[in-house]
Amino acid sequence: MRRKRAYRYRFYPTEEQKQILAKTFGCVRYVYNWGLRLRTDAYYNDSKRLYYKDLSAQLTALKRQKETVWLNEISSVPLQQELRHLDRAFINFF
Repeated sequence: MRRKRAYRYRFYPTEEQKQILAKTFGCVRYVYNWGLRLRTDAYYNDSKRLYYKDLSAQLTALKRQKETVWLNEISSVPLQQELRHLDRAFINFF
């Protein structure tokens, strides 16, 4: 008989790591909400659907704006992955 095992790990980040994680989580949350708003507005106002490819291109333009230049302080990988998660959520919903 096979047993499932679970392991618990505890992570004790340094102060610098805490700051990096807080910045990353904040940027990811911002990008998710930004993408959700764009997709929702496009669907209800223009009756068209935006996909990951569209949002990824717009994210590059968003990162160049003066108001959101702080998005460049973290790696682009979590931001792109969050757009993929948003895309998957919409595909699963519809």
